[in-house]
Amino acid sequence: MSYNWGPRFIVPSETLRTFSGRILLREDLDEGLLRKDLDSMGLTGSVVRISNPWYIRLTGEDTWLKLGESDDQSSNFPVTWDTTQVENGDYEVLGLMHVFVKQGHQQAVVARQNVVQVTVKN
Repeated sequence: MSYNWGPRFIVPSETLRTFSGRILLREDLDEGLLRKDLDSMGLTGSVVRISNPWYIRLTGEDTWLKLGESDDQSSNFPVTWDTTQVENGDYEVLGLMHVFVKQGHQQAVVARQNVVQVTVKN
């Protein structure tokens, strides 16, 4: 069984999906559900790192452009996106959260993604 521990995109409100200027992208996760999901996969070791790279692409395109990466969990993995550097239009924003688990002398990595649709109007 898979547990939906995240990532979850954080915005000021559920209706705010039109961006202009410098935007702070953030995501959170549910650590309790993460632990349950890891345990269900037999990954009982310690979580040693969580990293969240951020990507964007114009809706309908195939290739993602990396904006940055954060492992600052206390601030919800923030990365700034300056939308003035891209053309106006509809975009997909991808947060691809990686969780690194130490199991004895080995390390396992699991990942989950969250994609949201946004509009850039500068």
